[in-house]
Amino acid sequence: MLHIKHFANEHYTTVFNLHTGFFARIEEQGFLEPKWSQHGPELMDISITGWCDRNCLICYRNSSTKGKHISLANYEIIMKQAAAMGVLQVALGGGNPNQHPKFAEILKLTREKYGIIPSYTSNGRGLFSDVIKASCKYCGAVAVSAYSPYNEFEAALKKLINVGMKTNIHFVLDSLSIGTAISWLKEPPPFLSGVNAIIFLNYKPIGRQTSKQLSSVNKKDLECFFELVQNREQSFRIGFDSCMVSGLAYFTNIKPSFYDACEAARFSMFISEDMRMYPCSFMEPTKVGVPVNDGNILDTWQNSNMFREFREKLFADNCPDCSHRKICLGGCPICKSVNLC
Repeated sequence: MLHIKHFANEHYTTVFNLHTGFFARIEEQGFLEPKWSQHGPELMDISITGWCDRNCLICYRNSSTKGKHISLANYEIIMKQAAAMGVLQVALGGGNPNQHPKFAEILKLTREKYGIIPSYTSNGRGLFSDVIKASCKYCGAVAVSAYSPYNEFEAALKKLINVGMKTNIHFVLDSLSIGTAISWLKEPPPFLSGVNAIIFLNYKPIGRQTSKQLSSVNKKDLECFFELVQNREQSFRIGFDSCMVSGLAYFTNIKPSFYDACEAARFSMFISEDMRMYPCSFMEPTKVGVPVNDGNILDTWQNSNMFREFREKLFADNCPDCSHRKICLGGCPICKSVNLC
């Protein structure tokens, strides 16, 4: 089923396939690609819980068993406004979102009541039968975070793949894990069979541990990794978060039409479990977000200083002498150390 919507005042159309997840923006003839969606975000990244029992060093949100859950009533406050703005998808995160006590209800009302496609990233724990059943019925896709040792991660993949769930892997690339990523691309381990895609995420020096950023990796390792990405023979797809855009622009010949620069405050926003809005979730440790109320999400998106200033940073003439400037918009405006060029 295709969801097609034309924004006449912004001179572009969005096409979204509710079944495959395919999404495209198509600008009107004679107009440039839109810089941002003035009518509101296309995607909302929502943390529905700060609870997690893994205590991973790479957690940029410092999630723990002391983390709080968003209430169902507060989640509905967000969803009502999201539907009114025409939000297409929500990415549910945490903490470990599927261990929210009302998780199946959250998935159901997101899809059935508000017509928005939910997806989520799990740490692999808490994937009980009711969670998996609701995921299959309501979600576009589920991602499992790759953590070493990989036995628990592998078991979670099998649970989801065996019931026919479109299953992705979220793999955080840092100075230690890039070796594993290279080995997986060279010789994929058996547990990757049936996986839809591996999404590589650039490690951000925020949270419990801040010393493993990918920019410190030997350039030859980065070249090897991106060469394998370009010339791969694997059955699964490969994707990246927008924080990897500088590496894609610098190390590959992949057409820029296949990826985008940072979408924060342009096409996506983050809302924390304590009901605060940010352009990007990585701003949470250092900034105080705008509190959500019954009707202020669109106004915050369009007019708040936090969102306007973030867009201004992206649209400024960063790296004016770089040939990739128009592709990556200068890379990450929050953590310049994650840029790979």
